[in-house]
Amino acid sequence: MAATTENLPQLKSAVDGLTEMSESEKSGFISLVSRYLSGEAQHIEWSKIQTPTDEIVVPYEKMTPVSQDVAETKNLLDKLVVLKLNGGLGTTMGCTGPKSVIEVRDGLTFLDLIVIQIENLNNKYGCKVPLVLMNSFNTHDDTHKIVEKYTNSNVDIHTFNQSKYPRVVADEFVPWPSKGKTDKEGWYPPGHGDVFPALMNSGKLDTFLSQGKEYVFVANSDNLGAIVDLTILKHLIQNKNEYCMEVTPKTLADVKGGTLISYEGKVQLLEIAQVPDEHVNEFKSIEKFKIFNTNNLWVNLKAIKKLVEADALKMEIIPNPKEVDGVKVLQLETAAGAAIRFFDNAIGVNVPRSRFLPVKASSDLLLVQSDLYTLVDGFVTRNKARTNPSNPSIELGPEFKKVATFLSRFKSIPSIVELDSLKVSGDVWFGSSIVLKGKVTVAAKSGVKLEIPDRAVVENKNINGPEDL
Repeated sequence: MAATTENLPQLKSAVDGLTEMSESEKSGFISLVSRYLSGEAQHIEWSKIQTPTDEIVVPYEKMTPVSQDVAETKNLLDKLVVLKLNGGLGTTMGCTGPKSVIEVRDGLTFLDLIVIQIENLNNKYGCKVPLVLMNSFNTHDDTHKIVEKYTNSNVDIHTFNQSKYPRVVADEFVPWPSKGKTDKEGWYPPGHGDVFPALMNSGKLDTFLSQGKEYVFVANSDNLGAIVDLTILKHLIQNKNEYCMEVTPKTLADVKGGTLISYEGKVQLLEIAQVPDEHVNEFKSIEKFKIFNTNNLWVNLKAIKKLVEADALKMEIIPNPKEVDGVKVLQLETAAGAAIRFFDNAIGVNVPRSRFLPVKASSDLLLVQSDLYTLVDGFVTRNKARTNPSNPSIELGPEFKKVATFLSRFKSIPSIVELDSLKVSGDVWFGSSIVLKGKVTVAAKSGVKLEIPDRAVVENKNINGPEDL
């Protein structure tokens, strides 16, 4: 049976008895569930969708760059807080603990690189840009231990936790922890849309406002391209934009990403889940919807405070049904990008693809560990020797899924500056100093161990066995 608002009093009294939740978490959770049950989902009329103009989605190259004046730069940076979404575990890549502590390059983790970048800004301009990590209850303890190693760095590091909500048992519509599921599996973090209330409830928002901070730059901790950009910050301050979402041109790899639209005179995020079935192919086409959300967001701190206090951030709810230990559960989530329509004077900015370099899988790790990138001052920069503006497409088989096995199968990461595409399947091992060019497919036959020898140069080849090398 489908749950209705009649289930709410029973759920509410069960939640009242959960001692692991704070009062603000309880009210946030009940508010989310009641919105979900009332079916208040915003209905999008397809015919009203308009392509945003350059005023609403500003081309990056049309923004005025920041001058070389050190004082101006310091003045801008003094208004900034950098917040990284750090709630995710590296489980998909076979790691335990926060994803941000996976080694990305030269023995440095995502977190190391982020700290180095901000430290360089603080040292160079004599400013105090703080770093804030939003953890989940899954990553909190580990992150606290890891952050200790930066005690002597020139960066103030703050952490706070996003809310902890109970998973709901689908057929009875009661919180799972109240039925005895009290370990971590009984709970979930409700998506990064929670960043705004959680920042405020943690007391951090007021701390930063009292320090004269004005904007927070929010990004996923695994996006290596999400570095502080002063041109965007200056534009927002000058134009009094309360919210800015960085978007970038879609490629065929990004067809499912959310996009910005103009709708009834406001800019808003359109996610694939909101698209009627008959329009999904149109949504995925690169012709009509040319940009997608990178989840790099710039938001005015005073505006966050005002909207959270007014309980006005009613983002679209993303129902996420799961089966855990044989029990069907429901978790309701929200996304930070969907908040764009509640802020005044909100814009998108169409940024270069270099600002979107996420590491979601070992194939992405191969890209950033290769000679396609170099590391300077904590910034991962693309090798100028590559003439093709897009990165090679890389597909690695399940043998490469976990970071440890991925690393064990490469003596060293091959040179891929001239690579167009790589497909690897089966029991394949790579020697050292290999060069891959053009289109390369390596498919080991079942039960066969296929080794690519040291210093091999492989160009436009299909390799199924040693005889093809």
